[in-house]
Amino acid sequence: MKWPKRIFLFVAVNFLIIATLSVVLNLLGIQPYLNANGIDYNSLLGFCLIWGFGGAFISLALSRIMAKWMMGVKVIDPQTSNPELRNLVDTVYQLASQAGLSKMPEVGIYEAPEVNAFATGPTRNRSLVAVSTGLLNNMSRDQVEGVLAHEIAHVANGDMVTMTLVQGIVNAFVMFIARVLAFFIAGAVKDDGARHMVRMIVTIVLEIGLSFLGMIVVAYVSRLREYRADAGGAQLAGREKMISALQSLQRVYEPSMRAAAATGTDKPSFETLKISGKSKGLMAMFATHPPLAQRIQRLQEAA
Repeated sequence: MKWPKRIFLFVAVNFLIIATLSVVLNLLGIQPYLNANGIDYNSLLGFCLIWGFGGAFISLALSRIMAKWMMGVKVIDPQTSNPELRNLVDTVYQLASQAGLSKMPEVGIYEAPEVNAFATGPTRNRSLVAVSTGLLNNMSRDQVEGVLAHEIAHVANGDMVTMTLVQGIVNAFVMFIARVLAFFIAGAVKDDGARHMVRMIVTIVLEIGLSFLGMIVVAYVSRLREYRADAGGAQLAGREKMISALQSLQRVYEPSMRAAAATGTDKPSFETLKISGKSKGLMAMFATHPPLAQRIQRLQEAA
């Protein structure tokens, strides 16, 4: 998909979110949180909760559709005559049944050279598991099963909803604190027009700064969920298959990461079991997935 189409979809989705949440605010009768007496904390709290959680959950609700549109994921017909694709669907269904899912996920494939896979969807019963052609071409059947087991574990654990809730809480907290602090900071300005401008600028600056702190919280929870999905994948497909899949990712990607580190260029980012290029230092706090070596070590020690 070309970038202009991706940009159009991004803008369209954000417009949909803004329009939907504006309607919800009006229907709930939530008034502006600033009045002649100062801050109406109830209105501010309602405003922040709706915007914080609303945007996150609308994005989650549209996640399957957006994955298909933006990444070109094609859902595989379960009755396909292609033996490789049929095996892929059968493997996902078998793992999903083992994980106790009452409804089988959609299984998709998309054209991309990188070794990549992901799971998305608003609920356990409305999920999508997709893999890249690069993954199928570069991994053995057992390794592919390990990757699929990891993704099915995400679905079974409800990680998409869990991370959306965490993101919603962080969003609401950031919006609330930023506006309260901005109100009191701007209160020191005497001129009414200047006070309004200062409050807007301070709110934006605080939201940016607090969002970075919030990203650390979200990333930390995400890393915990990744360890849990690794354990779940090992239980579903077998520990050796899960370890072998992670080791395969090491062989594919870590040389390019070392080269990027040596040249000072940006390290690549991958969706599959998200490889973290940082294991130490400040940037490691923003990594949504633990380093591969640590994940492999945990699985080996658990054995």
